Amino acid sequence: MLRNLLCLAALALSGALSAQEATWTADNGNGTFTNPLFYEEFSDPDLIRVGDDYYLTGTTMHTMPGLPVLHSRDLVNWELLTYAADRLDLGPEFRLEEGKDIYGQGFWAPCLRYHEGTFYIFSNVNGQGTQIFTATDPAGPWRRQQMRADLHDLTVLFDDDGKKYAVWGYREVKMVQLTDDLLDVVPGTERVIVEAGSGAGEGSHIYKVDGKYYITNTNYDPVCYQVCLRADQPYGPYEVNVMSAEENLGVGQRARVFDTRNGPPFNVVRYPENYVGCIPMHQGGIVQTQTGEWWGWSMMDYNSVGRLTALSPVTWQDGWPYLGLPGNLTRSPRTWVKPNTGSNSAPAAPFRRDDTFDGPTLNPVWQWNHMPDDSRWSLTERPGYLRLHALPAESFWRARNSLTQRAIGPESTATAEVDVSGLRSGDVGGLGLLNLPYAWIGVAREGDRRIIRYYNQQTGEIRDVALNQDRLWLRAHGNFETDTARLSYSLDGKAFQPLGGPVHLPYQLRTFQGVRYALFNFNRLGKVGGQIDVADFTVDEPRHRALTRPIPYGRSIRLTSLADSSVLVNWRNYLRPVGANTPFNSDHADEFRVLDRGQGRVALQSVTTGGFLTVRGSGGMAEVRLTAEDAGAASTFQWQDMLRGDLMLMSLATHRYLSVDPGAGSLARADARGARPDRRGGACFLWELLD
Repeated sequence: MLRNLLCLAALALSGALSAQEATWTADNGNGTFTNPLFYEEFSDPDLIRVGDDYYLTGTTMHTMPGLPVLHSRDLVNWELLTYAADRLDLGPEFRLEEGKDIYGQGFWAPCLRYHEGTFYIFSNVNGQGTQIFTATDPAGPWRRQQMRADLHDLTVLFDDDGKKYAVWGYREVKMVQLTDDLLDVVPGTERVIVEAGSGAGEGSHIYKVDGKYYITNTNYDPVCYQVCLRADQPYGPYEVNVMSAEENLGVGQRARVFDTRNGPPFNVVRYPENYVGCIPMHQGGIVQTQTGEWWGWSMMDYNSVGRLTALSPVTWQDGWPYLGLPGNLTRSPRTWVKPNTGSNSAPAAPFRRDDTFDGPTLNPVWQWNHMPDDSRWSLTERPGYLRLHALPAESFWRARNSLTQRAIGPESTATAEVDVSGLRSGDVGGLGLLNLPYAWIGVAREGDRRIIRYYNQQTGEIRDVALNQDRLWLRAHGNFETDTARLSYSLDGKAFQPLGGPVHLPYQLRTFQGVRYALFNFNRLGKVGGQIDVADFTVDEPRHRALTRPIPYGRSIRLTSLADSSVLVNWRNYLRPVGANTPFNSDHADEFRVLDRGQGRVALQSVTTGGFLTVRGSGGMAEVRLTAEDAGAASTFQWQDMLRGDLMLMSLATHRYLSVDPGAGSLARADARGARPDRRGGACFLWELLD
C-alpha cells in the first residue's frame, strides 16, 4: 500500500515539476542537456532500456526507503516511480540499536535488469549476502529474496542461449553461471576471467552486443577512470581497453576524511588545486536508444555533495565503445545535444524537495537515516505537521528517526519551521548536516530552559542563545563548490541570525554519501522524550539553472581567458590572445557577435571584418581563422556553460575546445581536450556583453 502511495505521489509531483520548479534540471530547454543529470547524490547508477522506456537505480546505503526506481523517455528528464525496498530490517544495526549501525553499508552497487516480463534489481547488503528484488511493473510492488551467494558489485547477463551469468570482483574479475531461479550459482562454473594486474577494476556492467561480450568497470587508483573488457565468449579471453579517462568537468578533489574511527577532530586530507582523484567519470555502463544511438552514464565523486551521475555520448571505434565524441575520445562534454530517443520530454526533475507535511505520506524525496521506529513519528497526530518523538541517543549521529534528504548543488538553502513547545528535558531537536564530521542547529531543553544551540563536531564549538518562544525557523546554507555551510535561525521567518562559525564539509568514507539535510529529535538523558513539530520544510536553489545566463544570441561579446586574463582579438584574420589594454584590441577587434545555430550552438562573427571564427585541420597552431564565409560545422561551436560565470566553446569540427596557451602570447587553438580543475589551462573564458 505504501509503495503505491509513493508511486502516485511521485507521478503527481512529476507533473508539477514539468512547470519548471526552481530545482536543478539537466535539460536546458534548447535541445541540449548539461551534466550532471542530478546535482545531488546518485551513486553506482545502473540503467536499462525496455522498449521506449528507460529505468535507472543506484546505491542508497543505510537510508530507507532504498533502491529508487526512476523512469525516463529521453535519458535526461527522469521521474521517481518508487523504491524497490521500502524497509530492510535484518538486525539491530539496521535500526541504530545496541550501539550498532550500517552507515556506509546497506544497499550498494545495484544491478538493474529486465528479462521476459520481469524487472530485477540485484544488490549486495553487507553481512547479509546478495538480495534480489523482482517486479513485473517497475512501479511495484517489488518482492525481495536472498541469494545463497555473496557476489561483490555484481552484474548479471541473461544470455540469448538461456544461460544466466554473474560477473563481480575487483582487479581479479570473476564469472559464474547462475541457477535458473537466480538464487544460487551452478557448481563448478566459477572462473577468473581477468587476472589481477590486467587493468580491470570493479563495479562491472556486462552486455552482449553483436555477438561479443562487453564488460565495463572502473579503477580508482591512483585516479578514477573506466575501462571496457571485450571477448568472443562469456568466459573470455578478454581484452582490456580504456573507455573514459580524465573527464573532471573542471572540478578537482578537495577534502576527504579517510580515518573516521579516530576523532573528532578528524584528519581532513586536502589536495592540490589540480588534483582530480576520484572526480573523473567512472563506474557506469552503456545503452542503445531505439534510434540506434549509443549513450553512456557514469559516476563522479563530486566532493561533499556526493557522487553524481553524468551522461555521455558513446563513439564506437574499432569495435570498442568510448565515452566522448570523434576526435576527443575518453573525454565527455559538459553540455551536448539530448539523446534521440524518439521522445521529446519537457524539462523536469525527479524530486520535489519542499514539504508542508499536510498529505497522507511524506514527500518521496525523504529517506530515513536507518530503519525508523514508525510508532515514534507521525503526520496525523497534529495535522499539517511532521511530529518527531525523541528517542534516547547520545548524539545526533546515533539519533533514531532522523529524516533526511540529499543536499543539492551547486548551492542550496534548507529551512525548517518548527514548533518546540513539546520538547522535554534532555531533548535536542532541529536541523542537521548529516556527514562525518557533522553539525547542527536546534533547540535543547534543559529543565525549564529552552536554548537555541549550534554544534560543530569537528571543532567542538557550541553556541547558545536563550529562546523564549515556541516557534522558530532553522536554516542550513550549503555551498558545494567550496564545501562549506553556515547555520542560522530566525524568530520571525524573515530575519535570520548566523550562529557559530562556518562548517567545513569534507567527503568521507564512513557513510559513503554526500551531505544530507536532516530533521532530528533525540533525548540525551537516555529517556523517551517529547516531540518537535515541523510545519514546513523548503529548499531554495539560487543557482539551479545549468545554463546560468542565456546565450547572448545577436549580441556582441568579449572573451577573456581565465588562464592569463588575455583578451581574444581578430588579428590579421587569426584569433590572437593579447593584453586587455593594448592597441591590438582597438577598433572593436575584441568584439564578436554571437549567432544562433540551434541546439545551443553558436557562430562567432568578427564585428571588425564580418569574418566567421573557423577551425581548420586539427585546430592546432594557426588553424583557428576568421574566414569570409560561414564554413558550417567548422564555424560552429557548442556553448558550454561551466556554472561559475565562465564557458568553454567546443568546435564541432574537432570536438575539442577553443583555447589559448597561458602566457605564451601565441595564436589561439581549438584542440584542448577539456578543462583543468582550476579552469586556468587555457580553455575556459569569461564573457561579457558589449552592446
